Amino acid sequence: MQGYIKYTWFVLIFVFVVILAGGLVRMTQSGMGCPDWPTCFGKWIPPTSADQLPPDFEKYLRQQDIDHTFNVYHTWIEYLNRLAGALLGLFILIHVGYTLKLFWKTNKTVVAWSVGLLLLTGFQGWLGKKVVDHNLAVVKITIHMLVALVIAAIPLIILHIVKPATARVNKVLLWLTNAAILLVIAQIVIGTDVREQIDEISKAYHYEHREAWIAPLNNLFVVHKISAFAVTGLCIYLFFQLLAVPGMAKQAFLLLATLLGAMAMGLIMAYIQMPAFAQPSHLLLSSILIIVLLSIRLHLQPRL
Repeated sequence: MQGYIKYTWFVLIFVFVVILAGGLVRMTQSGMGCPDWPTCFGKWIPPTSADQLPPDFEKYLRQQDIDHTFNVYHTWIEYLNRLAGALLGLFILIHVGYTLKLFWKTNKTVVAWSVGLLLLTGFQGWLGKKVVDHNLAVVKITIHMLVALVIAAIPLIILHIVKPATARVNKVLLWLTNAAILLVIAQIVIGTDVREQIDEISKAYHYEHREAWIAPLNNLFVVHKISAFAVTGLCIYLFFQLLAVPGMAKQAFLLLATLLGAMAMGLIMAYIQMPAFAQPSHLLLSSILIIVLLSIRLHLQPRL
């Protein structure tokens, strides 16, 4: 059983590796580095130089809103992102086999969650294709991000079912944790839309003059900043309340550390000329924050 628990943790951590890889793609404007899917310029292994492109490579770029030139840097960043996603799919397939072996006769709920994780990952791959086909359409990118968060949540739920750890507390704290989860999800959705605006602004500046990217943003950015204060206040309140709950100190400090990290990256982006490293870091920490809150939520409820 310990081996299964460790492997499930590995799958959960690798989900965040894939999320980080996706953030690096956005940071480097490499989203259309491979303009077709699942191949890249019609190849399973992408080219490393322009002379390796197929004779008809323009057909892959014709419908895309990118410069019609070959950029090996962008191509391989996007390819490695896809490779990370494929590896995640393989690891989850192994997880399903592992789950069937251990729980088919004893706990069908765990089996259902594991199979659901595999199906959802397949859906995510299909959605990734649609994102490419529609030149990184805004709504599809947002859905893509939300599905990634659900994929990250499922291994945590499986861990809770297999090895439940429940702290009995009052319902107010439980509902406050629910509210924090919903607020952070809303922040990520709004943040994704803000990121789309920044993509357009940065393109107009030819990806230079980062200090000028914030000023043209519309009121959605203001909403994002105001909501951040609400998330911060609620999570800090939860931190102090959790310290008083036996067995919850570890989760409390992890919550605080993740919150402060996400806040720091957000402030750096807003006030220190949008450094590239802060963008994927902010996304990654915000995603981890949701999973930490979900972990707290699972500890504060009866066994699933």
